[in-house]
Amino acid sequence: MPLFNSQQQHDRGIRWFGTAATVAAELLVLLALAFAAVRYVEWSSDAAQAEFMRSITSPVSDPDHSGEVSSSSQPLKGRTACPPKG
Repeated sequence: MPLFNSQQQHDRGIRWFGTAATVAAELLVLLALAFAAVRYVEWSSDAAQAEFMRSITSPVSDPDHSGEVSSSSQPLKGRTACPPKG
């Protein structure tokens, strides 16, 4: 019987080692995913900022652009101004 008890304790040690290895692997995967998510957010933020800066600077560098916003003051398809309150 002592041999059986000795082997049972050895099996428990293997289970704890397997559990610890699984938890360590899960933590490494979680850290890698968190790092990838942070890098993606930083990259997309940098890309968005660069696009924003290009959109701001391109009208200024355009020689045909007068700096004024063109908007139509024509009514849309027969719409007229609101009737005056009276």
